[in-house]
Amino acid sequence: MRARLVSQGLRLPAEWEPHAATWITWPQNPCDWPGKFAPMAWAFAEIIRAIANAPGDERVRVAVGSAAVEKRARGQLKKAQVDLSRVDFFILPTDRGWMRDCGPCFVEQQGPQGPHLAVSGFDFDAWSKYPDYALDALVSPSIAALLGLPFVPAMHGEHLVVFEGGAIDINGQGSLVTTEECCLDPVVQVRNPGFTHQDYEAVFAASLGIRNTIWLADGIKGDDTHGHVDDFCRFTDARTLVLCQETNADDANHAILEENRERLEAARLEDGSRPEVVRLPMPAPLHFDGLRLPASYANFLITNACVLVPTFNDKNDRLALGILSELFDRPVVGLHAVDLVWGLGTIHCLTRQEPLG
Repeated sequence: MRARLVSQGLRLPAEWEPHAATWITWPQNPCDWPGKFAPMAWAFAEIIRAIANAPGDERVRVAVGSAAVEKRARGQLKKAQVDLSRVDFFILPTDRGWMRDCGPCFVEQQGPQGPHLAVSGFDFDAWSKYPDYALDALVSPSIAALLGLPFVPAMHGEHLVVFEGGAIDINGQGSLVTTEECCLDPVVQVRNPGFTHQDYEAVFAASLGIRNTIWLADGIKGDDTHGHVDDFCRFTDARTLVLCQETNADDANHAILEENRERLEAARLEDGSRPEVVRLPMPAPLHFDGLRLPASYANFLITNACVLVPTFNDKNDRLALGILSELFDRPVVGLHAVDLVWGLGTIHCLTRQEPLG
């Protein structure tokens, strides 16, 4: 169902606002976790159980590639003692498994009968890096159709805008944080050739209702998306951001994160006030098969009942969970993510919240 968004009255709800459901794609592409695909069913079952078995009524909507995959997933979730009465399955073939990036961007539009949900339809091209994305590019409009929601392609002039959910984080009040590395690099993983700061800001306003964009510099090392902000900087409420901190001055992430700290210290929110910035530790560098992985506590998912945080068998796990516990009004739960991060992403990257409409 095609429609048109009007930027006046348009709002992208914050992740801590009530959800109808969380979407996730059941793992089905071994290339996402080469050599570690077997444990993924258990890892995904842990995420789904933490949401479906929690108090409240948030559902988990699971995209599966076929009826056979659904049968296997149901069996795995049953073994993990997941409350299947709160899990919905949709046959929705995908190339990969990163719902945050290819999935629907649910926006709230004011109308004569009150607010209603729509899907702001960004295009997806596998981070302008991989060739296998034809199915993933259909995920957002397909979910909009399944839910009976208007689907509105994100356009800038005649240009269909390529973008991913992990590239932004928002406060629900009109402010957005993103990185220049992801949006504006003219050579590496170029999503929208020739776009400027002003072009992106116009898109964020027209498609997401954003009035204020905070531009950070680069993302952390090991992130093959080339600068996704959800690996190191996140809003925890309308006025507070957590920003990862690397205390080892010899680590490549130290200078990256300190430059971003300087930018945040000069940043303003949509009302002109300064945000509060809370530092979140980094785990020790994690490598597998000679590759640095983007291990970070900032890749958490906020659900109705709790906050799910990736942990890494690291001495900073407890410290990070404690810091986040002070910032949220719901329990903070750590989930083991050492195997997950071999896919170059963890809990937030794998999921997408559906606001309560």
